[in-house]
Amino acid sequence: MKVRTLLVLAALAVAFALPGSLTSAGADKVNDLMKRKLQHAQKVLEGLAQNDFTTMSKNAEELIQISKDAEWKVVKTPRYELYSDQFRTHAENIIKNAKDKNLDGTALGYVEMTLTCVRCHKYVREMRMSRLDLPTN
Repeated sequence: MKVRTLLVLAALAVAFALPGSLTSAGADKVNDLMKRKLQHAQKVLEGLAQNDFTTMSKNAEELIQISKDAEWKVVKTPRYELYSDQFRTHAENIIKNAKDKNLDGTALGYVEMTLTCVRCHKYVREMRMSRLDLPTN
């Protein structure tokens, strides 16, 4: 139960750690995308809790598609690309393990994917803060 609570809290942290240096329209699109991401991540967790491999796989596939949306790329840096690639790799691991009916492997993929989200959102916040610290001319 502690692990499930921790995972839900981590997913919520990811949802609320949106970049703030976008235009209003751009921020709205990113916000919508992140809400969709959170919904599908929660469905993966629901599938884990219910031992429903179809739900896990289907929602991990949706997460991969979301990560390919243009709005996903809020910063264009090699490190951001690395986090995006890691996110997709972990989602692909969820799909593979769900097809193999490997609950432990699927759960591990979910945890790794969630940690990648947290790390990426932390990085984006740090990037935003460093841009705010730049002197204006």
